[in-house]
Formats: sequence, C-alpha cells, structure tokens
Amino acid sequence: MSTATSALKRASAYTRPSAWVLEPQSSTFAPNSRWSNKDMDPVPPKERTWSTFNYIAYWVSDATNVAVWELASSMLAIGLSWRQALPAIAVGHIIISCVMVLNGTIGARLHVGFPVLNRSSFGFWFSYFSVVSRVVLSMFWFGIQTYTGSECVYQMLKAIWPSLAHLHNGLPEGAHITTAGMMCYFLYWLIQFPLMLVSPQKIRWLFVVKAFVVPPAWLAMLIWAFVKVPSSEGLFKQHSTLSGSAMSYAWLSALNSALGIYSTLAVNIPDFTRYAKNERAQYVQLFIIPVAFTLVGFIGIAVTSAGMSLYGDVLWDPLQLIDRWDNRAAAFFASLTFVLATLGTNISANSLSAANDMTVLFPRYINIRRGQVLCAILGGWALCPWEILASAQGFLSFMNGYTVFLGPFAGIMVVDYWIVHKGKVDVPAMYKPHGRYRYTFGFNWRAVAAILVSVPPNMPGLISSINPKIDVGGAMKIFNFAWLFGFVTASVVYAVLSIAFPAKETFVPEVITSEDVVPEDSVPHSELSSHVEKRSVEEEIKVVA
Repeated sequence: MSTATSALKRASAYTRPSAWVLEPQSSTFAPNSRWSNKDMDPVPPKERTWSTFNYIAYWVSDATNVAVWELASSMLAIGLSWRQALPAIAVGHIIISCVMVLNGTIGARLHVGFPVLNRSSFGFWFSYFSVVSRVVLSMFWFGIQTYTGSECVYQMLKAIWPSLAHLHNGLPEGAHITTAGMMCYFLYWLIQFPLMLVSPQKIRWLFVVKAFVVPPAWLAMLIWAFVKVPSSEGLFKQHSTLSGSAMSYAWLSALNSALGIYSTLAVNIPDFTRYAKNERAQYVQLFIIPVAFTLVGFIGIAVTSAGMSLYGDVLWDPLQLIDRWDNRAAAFFASLTFVLATLGTNISANSLSAANDMTVLFPRYINIRRGQVLCAILGGWALCPWEILASAQGFLSFMNGYTVFLGPFAGIMVVDYWIVHKGKVDVPAMYKPHGRYRYTFGFNWRAVAAILVSVPPNMPGLISSINPKIDVGGAMKIFNFAWLFGFVTASVVYAVLSIAFPAKETFVPEVITSEDVVPEDSVPHSELSSHVEKRSVEEEIKVVA
C-alpha cells in the first residue's frame, strides 16, 4: 500500500508546473532563466562541430525529398517546358543560396540561433511575431511530411506483403485515413521519434548517411528512366504553350516556387550555422544548394517522363510511380530511400526549427529536446495531417502562401546586419528585454513599416489562391513572385528608414561576443555573466556619449 501511495505522489508531482522547470543552468547573458537557457546561449567552442563536409551532406540530404522531386510539376502544369523550368529552379536556388549564406554567416560568426538574432532587427518583443509564425509553420509541415513518410512505409510493407493493399479498413469513410494508412503513420512516427532526441551536434551524422544512400538510389532511378524510355519522348518533347508577357509572368511564378520551397530555412539557417567550426565552413552552401536542387528537379522531370510513356499517366508523386512497379525488391528499396529522405528533411527543416523557436517562447520549461517532443506530439497528432490533406485545401494554400511573410523577414535580417549595423552588434544585449535592442516598447518601428509596405500588396493574391473564385485582377501578378517582391521591398524600405532615422542606441563601435569579453574558460561561469554585463554597459555609455 505504501509503495502504491508513494508512486502516486511521485506521479502527481508532475502535474505541477514547477516539476517541469529545467534544471538550473546559468545563462551566460540573460538576466535570469526566464529569458534564456543553455540551448539558447551562444554555442561554446567545443560544441561547434559542423564542418564544410557536414554542410554539403546537409544540403544533399535536404535536396533529396519528395517536394523537390515534384518541384517542376507546378511549372509544367502552368505551360512552361522543361527547358524553361530547369533554369527557373537553378536561378531560384542561386538567389536563395546567397540569402542563405548572408544570414548563415551571422549565425556562424556569433554562434546564436535565429530567434535570438532576430531581436537585433525586429526589436525584443516584435521578434516574437516571426518566432511564433515559424513555430506554427514548422509543426504544420512536420505533420504533412510525417504523413508523406507514412506513405513510403506503406509502399515498403506492400512490397513485402502485397496483401496489405487489401487489408480490411475498420475506420469510417469520414476519418480520411484507412486502417493500413494509420498503422503505417504510427510506424513511421515511431521510427522518427528517437532521432528527434539526438542533439543538433550529433544529428549531422543522419544527414551524412542520407547523403550517401539516397542520391545513388535516385540516380539509379534516373538511369532506369533513360533506359526504359528515350529522352525524346514523354515530357521532354513538350513545348511551352505560352508566349509574350504570359510567358514572363509564368516564369516568375516558377521562380517563386523555387524560392519558396526553402524560404523558411533562409530565415532560420543560423539555427544550424551556429554550430559551424568557423564561418568559412558554411560558404559551400553557395555552390551545393543550386547544384543539388537543380539535379533533383531534373531527376523528377526525367523519371516522371518515363512513367508517362510506360503507364500512360503523369505521375509526379514518385510513390505512385513505385506503386506501379512489378519488381517488389526494387519497390522496397526505392521506398526505403524515400523514408530516409523524408526523415532527414523533417528533422532538419521542421522539428529542429520548431524546437529552437519554442526554447525562446518558454526558456524555463523547454529546451531543444523537449521542443522536438512537443513538435512530434502536436504536429504529428494534434493537427491530424490526413484531415488537412483531405479536406482543407484552402488552409493548405494559405500555408503555402505564407512565403509572403518569409521574404520580408529574410530581407530585414540581411539588411540590418550587413548594411545598417555593418556586422557590429551586441550579442549580450539580445538576451535583455530592456537592453539596447528594445527600440520603442520592444518594437523596431522600421521593421514594422517594412512589413506593412511589403506584405499587403501580396494579400489579394494570397486570398485568391485560397479561394480561386475571388477575382483579384492584376494583383495576382504580384503574388506570382511574392517572395522576391517581399524580400526586395522590405529590404529597401528598412534600409532607407534605418539610414534616415537611425536607432543610435543600437550602434556599437565593434562587435561584442562572448569571446571578446573574457578569455575562454578563464572565468567561472557565474562571474562571466557579470563581465559581459559590464562590457555591454560600457559600450552603451560610449554610444550615448
């Protein structure tokens, strides 16, 4: 009886919020644990483990996913030929790689994640707008990608046991998922969950494995496509059905699709570059991003073209193509590569991003590991992705159209660090709610103005994409290149306002980081905070003077 009572008491203790407070970990910069924890602080030198090779593996890993495979489908669907679609993919990823390196270098230099860095440009409190947006977006896409992974598991199991296709469905039609589908979804979720408990420093090895396994398998599918069907047939013989201005706007729309597919990472890439051994390690992104993504886009076109000739249908979804194969062994191993592809992408682009953002929202209770667990539960189950895919196409269109915000976010971050402050920022002040980056009541009105100028012109197009029955006339043309419009407009507006009306309190004569404050490991952790505070205050006095 006493054992049961004590067990009950221990269990009931976890119902109190105080039981979930993280173990005390003194933060280097924040006034107290309410504003930061160990995962939010600048990455110490011993944990900066990502090399150039790791960033190559990371992007090869991210390029090999179903969404990139299908990237060209939307371009051909609006009337472009493959000869016009591939340059759009290449140019789009050249642009996004430049933004990726510009924002990535900030993380590699300062070793701080996106949610904290964002405070220097948006203001301490306004930065939460972009952080909350990223949390919702990441959890939403986590659920969608998990459902995609479950379809890969289904193809694997069906290749072993073909009778799975005829498994009795005990769920009602309104559930929008079958018994077999739910089983495969749960299995994929179980496979994925342990990997979400791995630290960002060590998860890089998953990307290395994926980079060595998936691309060779997809190249094998490319070879299969050219062996089975001559390149002169299928999609390759398709010519553009557009001309003049219609062609120009269609190409810009295709460019926007290429920009939008990883526009989220262009904003929060510091979450990964903060672990770089040095800032040069991540420069390779300039080369590897456009090459890897253009190659995968070409593979998608070539294999789909072969499927069109062999099966008579345009099968952009590679899993539908695999479903037509008679060779069960080939179907199994091809599906396995897509499982691995989806795993790497979902962790890198969604769960880690959501977890980093959650640490900022509730630093006393959430670290990166707990954040990923919450993402797995909320994004994987609470959002019911099969319901969204089956009956919420308007909501899906809205989430796709969320790039209207991401372009301005990226532009403001680039301009603030490189043009306005010229790389001279105060890292300790980013952790203080009443520090130099408080601006006006926690809002940088210049960033607010840039958002208000760059986002509204795209809203009519976004509304029309959600409900095509609403005719917005020429406004749809702007939405066709929403990311590019938002990025350029917000960058120009923010730069002009920041130069014309400078926030003088945010300027420092030189960058302030933890390495600049004290020699590494020479001061106890508790004393380090006071050293940093003193240095930051001294710089504020210099600026005022």
